[in-house]
Amino acid sequence: MKIRPLNNLVQVRRDPPTDVTKGGIVIPDSAKDKLTKGTVVAAGRGKMSAHGHFIETTLKVGSRIVFGKYSGSEVESRGDEDLIFMSEDDVLGVIEEE
Repeated sequence: MKIRPLNNLVQVRRDPPTDVTKGGIVIPDSAKDKLTKGTVVAAGRGKMSAHGHFIETTLKVGSRIVFGKYSGSEVESRGDEDLIFMSEDDVLGVIEEE
């Protein structure tokens, strides 16, 4: 199923959690935290402001972003892959370099 976000919503693929820490400790599945980084998979066109002006979405497909831990709503849309729908306002920042 393919879903297109509306207005200023974006669809995000969350980065997979790491299995091993930098120190070499293996993390079991039950202890893994969901990461707050991801990649924009789809983006809406934008929204109307209170003054009637159209505001385009600043995020583009492929943008790497950071978002809040409890931001958005998870939706299963491609088999076993859970994607997150969130407002552009819930995005904390764009990752420019890693």
